[in-house]
Amino acid sequence: MKKLLSSVILGASVLALAACGGEDEKLVVGASNTPHAVILEKVKPILEEQGIELEIETYTDYVLPNQDLDNGDLDANYFQHIPYFEAQKADFDYDFANAGGIHIEPIGIYSKKYSSLEELPEGATILLSNSVADHGRMLSLLEAQGLITLAEGIDKTKAEIKDIVDNPKNFEFDANTAAELLVQMYENEEGDAVLINSNFAIDNGINPLEDSIAIESSESPYVNIIAVKSGDEDSKEIKALVDALRSKEVQDFIIEEWGGSVVPVSGE
Repeated sequence: MKKLLSSVILGASVLALAACGGEDEKLVVGASNTPHAVILEKVKPILEEQGIELEIETYTDYVLPNQDLDNGDLDANYFQHIPYFEAQKADFDYDFANAGGIHIEPIGIYSKKYSSLEELPEGATILLSNSVADHGRMLSLLEAQGLITLAEGIDKTKAEIKDIVDNPKNFEFDANTAAELLVQMYENEEGDAVLINSNFAIDNGINPLEDSIAIESSESPYVNIIAVKSGDEDSKEIKALVDALRSKEVQDFIIEEWGGSVVPVSGE
């Protein structure tokens, strides 16, 4: 009889804990080291107050975070801009959703050999990422700076090197380097100019505003987002994450920490 009573009491205790939500909800988010993981660290205490434990998994490449989101190792990722996200969905048939835009990282043009775009010589070699999804963005920046002209009527977010119709200085475009290795190419003085994503620049102690010879406008459509599996964008935890990232506290932190090298957005 005593054994039966103990079992009943134990069972009631377990049920009571479950009913009261004895454990925090856990959210596992994949992110690039900088600035994404740094920003997420600022969000941890905000989510903790809501009973959500945030676990951050860091990545140094652009491939694994989507693979791990797809296979269920992550609940969300925060590393990619919208055109890359859309290209990845199309290429790999990912069933993902954009849960919300958080910030822009203006891409920059860097050179160890020349201090301005005007100094770039005839036939200069320009190094680009080997990710075709980055080319439209990089080529649009070169066009905005008056260095090239892209074909009329194309979607410039999807532009490729073959879409260049005017190249007055006959630049050579080398697109054989992984995005994360472009900083090393720049430091080694490879090529005459290198286009580098700001997260990799910042992660290696390079200040995009001070060290680049040209930088993308803050009006860029390349907003970095929270990506989730389709259907999860409406979950309580994901909505809380996005709201926290868009809070004044976190947006002020982004502005103060990177001084314009990372620009918060109100939503996308």
